[in-house]
Amino acid sequence: MVESSFRSFTSSAPEGFRSGFVALIGRPNVGKSTLVNQLIGDKIAITSPVAQTTRNRLRAILTTDEAQLILVDTPGIHKPHHLLGERLVRSARSAIGEVDQVLLLLEGNEAPGRGDAFIVQLLRQQSLPVQVLLNKWDLVPLEQKDAADAAYRELLADTDWPVHRCSALSGDGCPELVKAISSLMPEGPQLYPSDMVSDQPERLLMGELIREQVLLNTREEVPHSVAVSIDRIEEMPSKGKGSGRTAVLATVLVERKSQKGILIGKGGAMLKTIGQGARLQMQTLIDGPVYLELFVKVVPDWRSKPARLAELGYVGD
Repeated sequence: MVESSFRSFTSSAPEGFRSGFVALIGRPNVGKSTLVNQLIGDKIAITSPVAQTTRNRLRAILTTDEAQLILVDTPGIHKPHHLLGERLVRSARSAIGEVDQVLLLLEGNEAPGRGDAFIVQLLRQQSLPVQVLLNKWDLVPLEQKDAADAAYRELLADTDWPVHRCSALSGDGCPELVKAISSLMPEGPQLYPSDMVSDQPERLLMGELIREQVLLNTREEVPHSVAVSIDRIEEMPSKGKGSGRTAVLATVLVERKSQKGILIGKGGAMLKTIGQGARLQMQTLIDGPVYLELFVKVVPDWRSKPARLAELGYVGD
């Protein structure tokens, strides 16, 4: 169940029930969105091999018998190269001040780098509880696990943060991680209905599903220059014995004519592939048939234009 907007909700909960918000923080492409989807057991955040996939602070809701955790999936913290990048990093950093605890994701199968050290120092400046997850631990060869452990112990030497190891992709270690996060949450009521997995607007999630298909299907020079605008969502009545459909009209923005050509493809083949993949995901999202119409528009240098970023929902925090 995905809600189109936040609605006030509190429910009585058993004694000792815990609830609160946890921000997932880390460099781009460490697996934050994959972890969210794994923990929720549903497709909430888009994923791709391309770094900096997440642009919005998406909230996913995990409800167990003992706790309700609101997972805040943030953009990866990186060195920005344009106004959009600056706003994404600012969004991730501001999330730290709006939650009950932080989960720092590190890429366990890679040696820690300067980006990791920067985030560790950033988190040491605040007083929230922090837990550390060495993700992709299943990719570390057995004979290298001790060395990897030692490298990350050195990175975290000046902290007392608990360290967990798991695979967001396979789910190994995730049940133990949920228990550890729950244990540090304050006692409190259930904030959302038990069957609710996100409080994000369907319009935002639909746009992200289209952008995911662009990331998965196009060449390197396109993905970071793409944004999606959902222009209209309309319920179409059933005709005859057929069921009704949800019609979605969307525009894919790029910065150069050459990128538009790549997205459309020969005879419109690429845009058709993108649309088919997004439509299938949307039908799962809303549990019903979808008619999707896509257009591609060139907006030069949109990532550096404040007004255009505001229109697309990338506002400064």
